[in-house]
Amino acid sequence: MDTTWLTTTEAAAHADRARQALTAGTAHIQPATVRQWARRGHLQPTGLTERGHPLYTLADVARAEVATRGRALRLHGIPETLTGRPES
Repeated sequence: MDTTWLTTTEAAAHADRARQALTAGTAHIQPATVRQWARRGHLQPTGLTERGHPLYTLADVARAEVATRGRALRLHGIPETLTGRPES
């Protein structure tokens, strides 16, 4: 199984593309967001770069984006029903 390792910046770029598609470009994900996901337990580093910076898998980044999506959309005034997920 091939694992794609992402730095914080790369993880933010991948998650941002997904969030952009769902919000028509209104919600962005920055590297600081990915660091917050890690601090809050939504995302666990699976390795370190040679400089000691965390690495994440693409699958873990996708799970963290989905786990935090509802709150992010609400903060931007976008109901989750527009993204295909029922509001809770």
